[in-house]
Amino acid sequence: MGSEVVEVSEPLLSGADKIGTVVSERVPEWKEQITIRGLAVSAMLGTLFCIITHKLNLTVGIIPSLNVGAGLLGFFFVKSWTGFLSGLGFQVKPFTKQENTVIQTCVVACYGLAFSGGFGSYLIAMDERTYNLIGVDYPGNRAEDVKNPGLLWMIGFLFVVSFLGLFSLVPLRKVMVMDYKLTYPSGTATAMLINSFHTNTGAELAGKQVKCLGKYLSISLLWSGFKWFFSGIGDSCGFDNFPTFGLALFKSTFYFDFSPTYVGCGLICPHIVNCSVLLGAIISWGFLWPFISSHSGDWYPANLGSNDFKGLYGYKVFIAIALILGDGVYNLIKIIAITVKEMSNTGTKQSSLPVVNEVIDDDTLKKLTEQRQKDEIFLKDRIPSWFAASGYVGLAAISTATLPVIYPPLKWYLVLCSYVIAPALAFCNSYGTGLTDWNLTSTYGKIGLFIIASLVGSNGGVLAGLAACGVMMSIVSTAADLMQDFKTGYLTLSSAKSMFVSQLVGTAMGCVIAPLTFWLYWTAFDIGSPDGPYKAPYAVIFREMAILGVEGFSELPKHCLALCCGFFAAALVVNLLRDVTPKRVSQFIPIPMAMAVPFYIGAYFAVDMFIGTVILYIWERINRKDAEDYAGAVASGLICGDGIWTVPSAILSIFRINPPICMYFGPSSTS
Repeated sequence: MGSEVVEVSEPLLSGADKIGTVVSERVPEWKEQITIRGLAVSAMLGTLFCIITHKLNLTVGIIPSLNVGAGLLGFFFVKSWTGFLSGLGFQVKPFTKQENTVIQTCVVACYGLAFSGGFGSYLIAMDERTYNLIGVDYPGNRAEDVKNPGLLWMIGFLFVVSFLGLFSLVPLRKVMVMDYKLTYPSGTATAMLINSFHTNTGAELAGKQVKCLGKYLSISLLWSGFKWFFSGIGDSCGFDNFPTFGLALFKSTFYFDFSPTYVGCGLICPHIVNCSVLLGAIISWGFLWPFISSHSGDWYPANLGSNDFKGLYGYKVFIAIALILGDGVYNLIKIIAITVKEMSNTGTKQSSLPVVNEVIDDDTLKKLTEQRQKDEIFLKDRIPSWFAASGYVGLAAISTATLPVIYPPLKWYLVLCSYVIAPALAFCNSYGTGLTDWNLTSTYGKIGLFIIASLVGSNGGVLAGLAACGVMMSIVSTAADLMQDFKTGYLTLSSAKSMFVSQLVGTAMGCVIAPLTFWLYWTAFDIGSPDGPYKAPYAVIFREMAILGVEGFSELPKHCLALCCGFFAAALVVNLLRDVTPKRVSQFIPIPMAMAVPFYIGAYFAVDMFIGTVILYIWERINRKDAEDYAGAVASGLICGDGIWTVPSAILSIFRINPPICMYFGPSSTS
């Protein structure tokens, strides 16, 4: 390969000489960015957001971004603490945006494990309740493929698998963030939020947002406590079963259950997501399930229970799986295609540098100075490649030896093969997240699930497939989160080393906090009951996927496979239409993944989320700026308040203290 000499004009050289004369802001050393107070706040917020994530995971399985709430609360607690100590006459260390970024990174890493740890999906799919729910005589559903949750082994499992993703892509941080200049939209938005907090006007707005969050948190907490008094014993009483639209629609799960959490989700999630969820509820509970029910006795035996997989329940689960897989497969192919195209385009662009011949004005000079400062700080505290490689190899060796002890059907050579291919999948997921903000963690997990389940076969394939799903999800999820955090750190002038260390600390916190907070739910509530508030919908779905990987499609109810193929194809077509039509049209085309969720769970939460999106729509029409500034704070307050109430509710349940009143609705009787 030859080299070209590119002539650079004199004005550009003059401007470059001036860059060093512009005063840059002081940036603390990486060790100063990680503080005891920051870690204490991170642990507290990590616990709160783990509780919230578990609740969402175990009820509907939709997890909105909680970054705004985490950023606001982190800023509020540290600012309050420093203000309190300053008022007492103590000299306190200033609260910098770098410390704020470290707190944010720690909190997100901690509560991220409440999702990727599988507490609402693959891990709980292994338990005896899910096994019994599917049916002890169901083909492929074997008692040997059962592993009930245990606090110690869950903590051990997370420690063994959760750190590998952090080491897998560290050497590529410069390539992803600086060379390819990937946007990582969520990471960029978080950085802008943190940067705004640490300006005079931004700090004032942040103070107002915190007050707004606190107000709605208090309202949500008090309302959740009030609802508890009327919820009675069992799951058929209270505001959670309020027949808002009449008893006929109530039987089809169309009602408003007064849940602050789901209304908050509706305020955070995009309008198209909320409308897609409601459309899915209308298609399934309004038309499809009544149509299939009308063929009871022909398509399936009429005397089956409501949770028998050989009846209507089987259609609900498998059609939901078809939609989810169709959406996941399409987006996986799309992301890989975009990744290959962008990488080839980047290589073409970098092969020939353009000749720049322009005079640099003061604004451009300032931007160049800021850019150079970001680059210097990001590259200053290097994380050696040998350290990352040896860390990955060492942790992979420990995990390869340990996982077969926790899950005997998952042989060591299968674990080793997973870790050989995992960095490539982690790169694809991280690159795709950087381009589109679409994290396909669960899709990669399902790929691992199907492959390992089919390889192991009937002798332990279900348990091995679910465990392999956990391994894959942990690696690709933490790798994408780390690269997102590197982008946030790059834009807030935070050290790459402090980002990496805070991610390690947050992950270690999550390995303990996520299982502990899950254990609170597990001991206090009937997790997995299809008639209860904590249905754990994805537990059944993931176990059925593993059984499909082992047994195939032979045991599906009549016409179920044809319906599944139709909905799988429909998911592909709808996604294709979203991509090929103009934006003015595609913005109204629903998202199949969002449509799939109510197919199995019910329509009630879709009503709640739609009410949230209607409130936001009206708010935007009345005052768009206020909506942009405060909608995230209102939503976070509603979600956090309801999540906090879960703790006293669980404690009351553990001590067998029941609500004193059962508010029940039924048809009026005539004599």
